[in-house]
Amino acid sequence: MKTLYLVRHAKSSWDDPDQVDFDRPLNDRGEKDAPAMSQRLLEKDVNPDMIYSSPALRALTTAKIMAGGLGYSEKKIKTDPVLYHAESEKLWKFVRSLHNDCQRCMITGHNPGLTEFANDLMHETLDNIPTCGIVAIRLSIDHWSAVRKGDGHLLFFDYPKNS
Repeated sequence: MKTLYLVRHAKSSWDDPDQVDFDRPLNDRGEKDAPAMSQRLLEKDVNPDMIYSSPALRALTTAKIMAGGLGYSEKKIKTDPVLYHAESEKLWKFVRSLHNDCQRCMITGHNPGLTEFANDLMHETLDNIPTCGIVAIRLSIDHWSAVRKGDGHLLFFDYPKNS
């Protein structure tokens, strides 16, 4: 049995129109939403074995805030360039390559890839994972390499305005 937590980065700032997309920081709302969502995860007893993040500033900042709230060392967060604006197919390859010692994996990334991947994984129709939204998916598999479309079962879907 495996569990996957898909986290869309918190709201980013567009204050500087010349800012390179990769380097956009969180805005004020993002800085408030990420700790609040981390607290919700803590209340749900979420305890990831591994946290992976897109290396983009907004995603990595979100991952660090989540990690801090969950008591997970920021130093253990792994970034992978493939997660930066990854489309669903890249996410499939990434998840299938995860180490089997990891039972509960969190991935912080971007839309539209995260929403498409979650929908394929669960045969669900989530219209959109909003900024700082989290989809928790249970997989009845022993090896990440065995994951297939429709294998996932929704544990929860939460986001900042879902209160």
